Amino acid sequence: MALRPIDNALPITPERPKKQAKVVVPIQKQSDSAVTDENQAPLPPPADATVDYVLSENLKAIPDPESKIQSLIEGLDSKDWMKVCESLNNTRRFALYHSTLLLPLLEKVMLVLVKAMKNPRSALCKTSIMASSDIFKAFGDKLLDSFPSDAFDPLLLQLLLKSSQDKRFVCEEADKALSAMVGSMNPLSLLNKLRANVSHVNLRIRAKAAISISNCVSKMGLEGMEEFGLVALVQMAADLLNDRLPEAREAARSVVISVYEAFTENEEEKQEAWQSFCQSNLPPVQAQAMVKIFPSQ
Repeated sequence: MALRPIDNALPITPERPKKQAKVVVPIQKQSDSAVTDENQAPLPPPADATVDYVLSENLKAIPDPESKIQSLIEGLDSKDWMKVCESLNNTRRFALYHSTLLLPLLEKVMLVLVKAMKNPRSALCKTSIMASSDIFKAFGDKLLDSFPSDAFDPLLLQLLLKSSQDKRFVCEEADKALSAMVGSMNPLSLLNKLRANVSHVNLRIRAKAAISISNCVSKMGLEGMEEFGLVALVQMAADLLNDRLPEAREAARSVVISVYEAFTENEEEKQEAWQSFCQSNLPPVQAQAMVKIFPSQ
């Protein structure tokens, strides 16, 4: 009877090392694979590091552009993100030096820009934003006049979104692109595109849209403001004066100042004329806020 416990115990001893062996082996394999992955996985970071963010003034014309324009879309549609970055830089070169060749492909290019801006890879996102800046400079109002809104509006929204994000080098590049957009397009046409974004649910997008609107209005005279709708412009600014973000409120004040200066330019009693206009077109609380921006002199 004493043998039974010994016999029953015998299998237990070899089982323990087996369990330990099973644990040890995977750990070694994971370690080995981790070393291998560390040797292979860092390829994307060095690749990110090798992406050249070339300034517009340093881009050069493309030799024999007629023969290379056909392969541009193929490169932009590539699944290799590095090749897409290269093609985006070539797009910039076409925009700056061979814009007539790029024009027939521009709608497709704009869709690719939007897709690239949505990509989580920062290098690809920034390169696409830089490409949009050069396209704005090269084509200006043609982007608004020659293409359907479903090509331009998503691009505008992505730039507003990227300019409001936390990645500084992406945010700064998007701000530059928005400035290039305002600087190269008719302010009245652009205002009609931007106005929808000042009521966006995302408060940062509202603020960035307000800043671009302010920059547009600062380029306009009274005639342009009246064509857009002077009352609509003032009402938009009045709403933004109560926005949650200080950037939006500051942009709204800038809009009000531009409108005030244009509206009262030929008025002898500037304060009285402005007060009368605001009281006639705004609720009392908003009218009072507008008048307070300009202390009585």
